Amino acid sequence: MTLAEPTRRLLRTVLRGVPTPRRNPFALLYLALLLGTTLFARFGDADLVHRLQSLSSTDAHNLLAHPVLALLGSGLWVAGPIWTPYFWAFLLTVAPLERRVGGVRAAGVFAAGHVIATLLSQTVVVAAVAAGAMAPDALDALDIGVSYGVLASLGALALLLPPAGRLLVLAGALAMVGHQVATDNDLVTAVGHPAALLIGILAARFVGRGPRRPRRVVEWVLRPA
Repeated sequence: MTLAEPTRRLLRTVLRGVPTPRRNPFALLYLALLLGTTLFARFGDADLVHRLQSLSSTDAHNLLAHPVLALLGSGLWVAGPIWTPYFWAFLLTVAPLERRVGGVRAAGVFAAGHVIATLLSQTVVVAAVAAGAMAPDALDALDIGVSYGVLASLGALALLLPPAGRLLVLAGALAMVGHQVATDNDLVTAVGHPAALLIGILAARFVGRGPRRPRRVVEWVLRPA
C-alpha cells in the first residue's frame, strides 16, 4: 500500500466531518441566524439591541409574563460579542449529532436542553430570592444564549459514540462543566449547565443512532423468518 492511499482515506474521513447544507441544515441555519444577530448586536442601534435582548431574556419576570417569547427569543443571541466560539461549538457538537440522528431529532435535543435547563435554573433563582439568599434584582438579570442547547447536544452525542470515545467526551464535558461551576459565581450557570448536559445524556436514549432507513420491499420479502 502506498502512502497516498492512507492519505486519501484520512482526507475522506475529514471531509465527511465537514458540515454541508445537505447533511447539516439545522446546524448551519442556526449558525447563520446567530451570526446575523451577533452582527446586529455589535453594529446596530445600542438602545434597540438592549430592548430586544431584554425582551428576549429568560429571567424570571419574562418567563412569567411571556414565556414562549422569552424562551424562543433567548435562543437567538449569543452571550457576548463574539460569534466564533459558537461556530466551533456547533461544529463539534450539534453538527455531528445532526449527522447521526437527523435534523429534527437534533433540534429536539437542542430545544429540550435550552428549555428545560432554563426553567430549572430560573426556578432555583426564584427559590433563592424567596429565601433571601439572592437580591430581588436577580429576577430581572439578563439571561440569553444557546449554551444549554449546545451542552445538551454534547451530552447526547457522547452517548452515541463508541465506548472509548464516549468515556473521553463525557470526561471532558464533566471537567469543563465542573470547572465552570467551581470558578463562576453565577447561580444560573451553576444549575443550568450541568442540567443541560444531563438532559442531553438522557435524551440520547430516545433519539437513538439516527433515523432508520426504510426497508425496500425486496428486503422485507427476503428477510429471515
